[in-house]
Amino acid sequence: MTAPGRRSSTFTRLLRHGFTDPSAAERLLDSAELAPLRNDPILLDALGATADPDLALHGLVRLLEAQSGHTARRELLDTVIAAKPLRDRLLGVLGASAALADHLARRPGDWHALVMYEPSDLHPGVEEFERGLAEATDPVSLRVAYRRCLLSIAARDVCGTTDLAETAAELADLATATLRAALAIARAAAPEDAALCRLAVIAMGKCGGHELNYVSDVDVIFVGEAVDGADEGKALRSATRLASHMMRICSETTVEGSIWPVDANLRPEGRNGPLVRTLSSHLAYYQRWAKTWEFQALLKARPVAGDAELGEEYVAALEPLVWKAAERENFVPDVQKMRRRVVENIPVAEIDRELKLGPGGLRDVEFAVQLLQLVHGRADASLRSGTTLNALQALAAGGYVGRGDAVQLDDAYRFLRSMEHRIQLYRLRRTHLVPEDEADLRRLGRSLGLRADPVAELTREWKRHTSVVRRLHEKLFYRPLLDAVAQLAPGEARLSPEAARERLVALGYADPAAALRHLEALASGITRKAAIQRTLLPVLLGWFADSADPDAGLLNFRKVSDALGKTPWYLRLLRDEGAAAENLARVLSAGRLAPDLLMRAPEAVALLGDGDGGGLEPRGRAHLEQEILAAVGRADGAVQAVTAARGVRRRELFRTAAADIVGSYGTEAQPVEADRGALTDRVGGAVSDLTAATLAGTLRAVVRDGWGETLPTRFAIIGMGRFGGHELGYGSDADVLFVHEPRDGVDERQASEAANKVVSEMRRLLQIPSSDPPLLIDADLRPEGKSGPLVRTLKSYEAYYRRWSLVWESQALLRAEPVAGDEELGRRFVELIAPLRYPEAGLGDDAVREIRRLKARMEVERLPRGADPKLHTKLGPGGLSDVEWTVQLLQMRHGSDVAGLRTTRTRTALAAARAAGLLSDEDAGILDEAWVLATRVRNAVMLVRGRAADTFPSEARELGAVGRYLGYGPGHVGDMLDDYRRTARRARGVVEELFYGG
Repeated sequence: MTAPGRRSSTFTRLLRHGFTDPSAAERLLDSAELAPLRNDPILLDALGATADPDLALHGLVRLLEAQSGHTARRELLDTVIAAKPLRDRLLGVLGASAALADHLARRPGDWHALVMYEPSDLHPGVEEFERGLAEATDPVSLRVAYRRCLLSIAARDVCGTTDLAETAAELADLATATLRAALAIARAAAPEDAALCRLAVIAMGKCGGHELNYVSDVDVIFVGEAVDGADEGKALRSATRLASHMMRICSETTVEGSIWPVDANLRPEGRNGPLVRTLSSHLAYYQRWAKTWEFQALLKARPVAGDAELGEEYVAALEPLVWKAAERENFVPDVQKMRRRVVENIPVAEIDRELKLGPGGLRDVEFAVQLLQLVHGRADASLRSGTTLNALQALAAGGYVGRGDAVQLDDAYRFLRSMEHRIQLYRLRRTHLVPEDEADLRRLGRSLGLRADPVAELTREWKRHTSVVRRLHEKLFYRPLLDAVAQLAPGEARLSPEAARERLVALGYADPAAALRHLEALASGITRKAAIQRTLLPVLLGWFADSADPDAGLLNFRKVSDALGKTPWYLRLLRDEGAAAENLARVLSAGRLAPDLLMRAPEAVALLGDGDGGGLEPRGRAHLEQEILAAVGRADGAVQAVTAARGVRRRELFRTAAADIVGSYGTEAQPVEADRGALTDRVGGAVSDLTAATLAGTLRAVVRDGWGETLPTRFAIIGMGRFGGHELGYGSDADVLFVHEPRDGVDERQASEAANKVVSEMRRLLQIPSSDPPLLIDADLRPEGKSGPLVRTLKSYEAYYRRWSLVWESQALLRAEPVAGDEELGRRFVELIAPLRYPEAGLGDDAVREIRRLKARMEVERLPRGADPKLHTKLGPGGLSDVEWTVQLLQMRHGSDVAGLRTTRTRTALAAARAAGLLSDEDAGILDEAWVLATRVRNAVMLVRGRAADTFPSEARELGAVGRYLGYGPGHVGDMLDDYRRTARRARGVVEELFYGG
């Protein structure tokens, strides 16, 4: 009978030793099996040292219950108390792995595998494991023997006898021995097949890299050859049967469970390819068809079973191809894109718990290390290790990775892999997810030596290490490039000039020597400025490399830094505002236009931040006009006033271009803009508003300079074409009409002279050569074209349109909208032209035929000689002209009846026509997609080349940059051109039906 107070005392002691259910533990300690040890403090201390004392105690009781009799139980108990090594090993395993506790309950004699401490037992290799599996003759006995070997590995692991790297190597050696045993069983079952072929098993992945997990797919590739005199076809079929049987022996579930899946999907052609190939067939595939990731996978290839000579021949034949992989076009982007794709495929609910694949996870370390190996392993054989930690150490020793970075990554990798091991060890299940249950987290934390507050400490350490990996895995590739040109501490290794050149070439830099000069100019020295640059540049280099022209990005960054380096805010902005540095990198490497605009006034870089610069959101028309008119009011004379207006225009063009680039490329903080139509509308609206505000300011400056506050005639500017439609691109001229009306008492001739002088002076001032881009005014859409007067009175317009107007002029007026000057006069002009652009009775047949004739003639006569019509965004089939003329025909036919069609904007009118049932949803969608794409291509060409064009550029880098803007990765410009042709072809089909056939 328990004495009063005894229960309370035991209860408290159990809590102090880490038990979470002291009541259940008391009952187990009071059981008959543990009666001899009930009051033994050694047992309680040993249980308290395990990851989960409750689990360990429960497992010990089950193991005692499973013993065959009193003598066997007594032997186990005596050994547990007397032999500390066994006690620590056995209880350590029972407290960390419910699955191995289950195995011991089924196979109660296997605890003896934990007793001995021979020297060979401390660090066994393949040979020792082969002896441990030697008696296995079928899948069941192989599983039992495998678990017995696994017991000893787990015991050494949880007791700290082996570290992470040694444990992973032992698991790989056990897998090697198991594959050999399984193949031996398969060969014994089919001796006739074994006699016909030579079969080599090549380990890949973590098994090949000698860094296996407790529970992981074992990746393999099979190589087969016929024995002398045998038919190759028959031999390969025999080898395939042996390989398949070997895989089943390891993978299938029996009464003793399974071992692990054997996965052969890394073979050529994956699961669609033959399971076994000859060496020559492997070689032919890798020489002709293999993708970049397949060479990356071969880094870890290692012969492990079967014909050793054939396995070595396989590795020797393919190794030269592996070390040439970095010479492949788009090598680095391909590897980085594959990594991004892996992250994107993780379910959202799991991404924060993913140890292996998530951001800052194990795969980030492995990818970064493998990338560096492939780039530099060509010339440095010391880097050719399949084991991640060994390769990382070699990279640091060679100066390819900074020593401090390597130490941090090594620590993080070991911690994260240890977490992964202990998570898998608990149930012997393949998982990389951190558990959510409190008890699981507590066990995990304690198993890693975190005892004070296991859950909080584990979470803190886990997040700290993933943060380190996230910060370093990108920087790892770029930091040593700076060390190659900077002063290093004594004893520090650095990249050689040749190694730095190789790395820059792999990143896509066309002129690595110039890039190194830029890095030296930016980062060398002991100034605070150089120190900040050394912090920024590793990340910036990565962003530059993610563009079509890294050289231009780095050169432009040097220019901006030279211009702003002495200002106190510039480097602080890039360092402290996360978005600013990435935005700047994207803008500087995306083409010529935005950097050119920025170089003319580098202080505009402040717009790229999150603070008071206003950010990249376009400013509205009213705001722009207010700022420009205020600047004009402060200026001394028209020249100074228009210079100020053009300065605002340049700054706002940069803001618009930068926002467009960032929205199209995407950044860490801001994903790619999904609605490309909205992005296009934003650019068109912003540039159109800016042009209107600039014209308003210029008009105010000219009038004030020549006539004071009041011009002798009312004066209005009417936007036409893409300007009136709020669809201006970066390279568009401002299509306008000028209308005036003499003020009361002013002679019409005097008024006309004043109006013409205003127009002449505006055009001159807006085109004066300066650091700001000119604004070209095009008035060719006026009545009588270039032959007609530049400015007309409202009455003159009325007379002309009443008597002489042609159908094309009515069509052009669909886009007319007042943009500057006298608002009342502009409104009356719009009222005047309403019957022309939206005729009350619609269009007559003659007018429709005339529009179609003009369109057909334009397609033939205005297309530039030598241009590919299918890729001409304006005049080609399915281009802007096709879509706009089709929409405008609908507007002129139905605008008087359908209010929504009475708009100057193409996409708005198209949506209204769809809503009114004038065309199907499908046809409207096809036209809208084609119009948006063609507009974006024109914008992209201007951003990339710095000058307007209606066709895709022919130069490879420029074409690649257009592709990046449009969302196509490196090496996919062919897909971009195919997609454009397909989109335009579909649009042309709709145009044929609606415009020419309707």
